Amino acid sequence: MASLTIPAAQGTAHDLLALGALVTRLDPGIIPFTEANEYLLHVSGGEYNVATNLSTCFGMKTAIASAMVNYPIGRRIEYAVQKAGVTPYYKRFDHDGVRGPNMAIVWSDRGQGIRAPVVFYNRSNEAAQRLAPGSFDWSALFAKGIRWFHSGGIFSALSPTTSGLVIEAMRAAKKAGAVVSFDLNYRAKLWAVAAAEQGLSAAQASEGAAKTLREIAGYVDVLVGNEEDLQKGLGLKGQDVETKGKLDPSAFFSMMESVTKDFPNIKAVATTLREVHSTNRHSWSAVLWLDGKTWQAPTVELDVYDRVGGGDGFAAGLFYGLLSGKEPEEALRLGWAHGALVTTTPGDTSMFSLEQVEAFAKGGSARIQR
Repeated sequence: MASLTIPAAQGTAHDLLALGALVTRLDPGIIPFTEANEYLLHVSGGEYNVATNLSTCFGMKTAIASAMVNYPIGRRIEYAVQKAGVTPYYKRFDHDGVRGPNMAIVWSDRGQGIRAPVVFYNRSNEAAQRLAPGSFDWSALFAKGIRWFHSGGIFSALSPTTSGLVIEAMRAAKKAGAVVSFDLNYRAKLWAVAAAEQGLSAAQASEGAAKTLREIAGYVDVLVGNEEDLQKGLGLKGQDVETKGKLDPSAFFSMMESVTKDFPNIKAVATTLREVHSTNRHSWSAVLWLDGKTWQAPTVELDVYDRVGGGDGFAAGLFYGLLSGKEPEEALRLGWAHGALVTTTPGDTSMFSLEQVEAFAKGGSARIQR
């Protein structure tokens, strides 16, 4: 098995290029949707969150390839991307003034105490669903110099053409010598809806998702996903996750033999470990399998303000550590620390400095900073 090799930074335009959908997240806070009159708007998207975190917190040069609609909501999203310092590569669409195409909306409240957060989507006539092979000139993009390419399972589930685009981009990334990462983010209902549009059953949707994700995984160097993602998303056999504690890494590590057998190209797999005691109280850890060796971050008790974005925060910190040549344990702890911090603020992306992340990764506390 080959080890993970990180391209040098010199002469490259971007440390990371992400491919995914840009969305608006409407957040009523702790108010249930049926009673809410006001919402915070967060610009989000799993892949975009990683690119933004790497730019704003970790000072890396990042970019996003995505769909953009030429209407006011699109411009609001563009301003956020610009503010984050992320270079955009857009496939543009015009809005017809009535039905779209649209920038998707994710409705997500924060819950409170014993009341769990609620997430649902309005992705009707989403512009990102129209992205397809040929939407971007990957040869020209990678000729600029890109060290790392990242995409994920939510974007891949939007339509048959988006998964095809991910594969096209990954082939170009591999040809250019970039590291390829993928966050499985398996969401059964997204795959089911896309399959239903083709007249397929729920069982066929599950089979199709696994087939597509397995094809994608064949190009991946660094995979983000827990044991449930690996089992349901890639169809790998593993232990019953319900029989193990949420913070027990044995079920995750036991699946690495299956991962390497089916996907010898994968050099690293990582995920967060989270035990939810209540909406606002979580036990938090993280694990990394890299080049056949394993690491686990400490367990910390989190007072959670908004859990959305914690996983993307983890991925960004981990990627930063690996791109910066940190030792695996330090890279894991940077991801673990950054993901934990992201859960303490509203929205999906980082509001922190590298110094704050490093301090927590080294064992910092919540003592007042004067």
